[in-house]
Amino acid sequence: MQQEKIDYVFEYFRNLMTEQEAKAWRHYSSEYKLTHRGEKVANESRRKLYLKNGWMTEDAEITKLLDNGIDTFKENVVSRILNQCSEKVYFNLCPNCNKLARTPLAKQCRHCGHDWH
Repeated sequence: MQQEKIDYVFEYFRNLMTEQEAKAWRHYSSEYKLTHRGEKVANESRRKLYLKNGWMTEDAEITKLLDNGIDTFKENVVSRILNQCSEKVYFNLCPNCNKLARTPLAKQCRHCGHDWH
């Protein structure tokens, strides 16, 4: 599957994630924020806070979803969404060049510039 379609579905149809997938994504996002701030002392207290508030998890079943990296996680989530909920996913294609628009509501093509307002 094209990376463009993976990113599009993951960004705009995240509401179709399972509860476990959503928890894994929230865990990844929170972990990313902690590891990219560069504050080693504050990170441990923030980590405890994130765990307490449910933004991160120590559930091995959930963190296992992220074992092969974030790109594989996203691809697996999108594949499952397209297999189980394809009727809820809308690919906004340009009527001129038939390429994927930036968002489901976009009315101008980022590829050819066509405007369908």
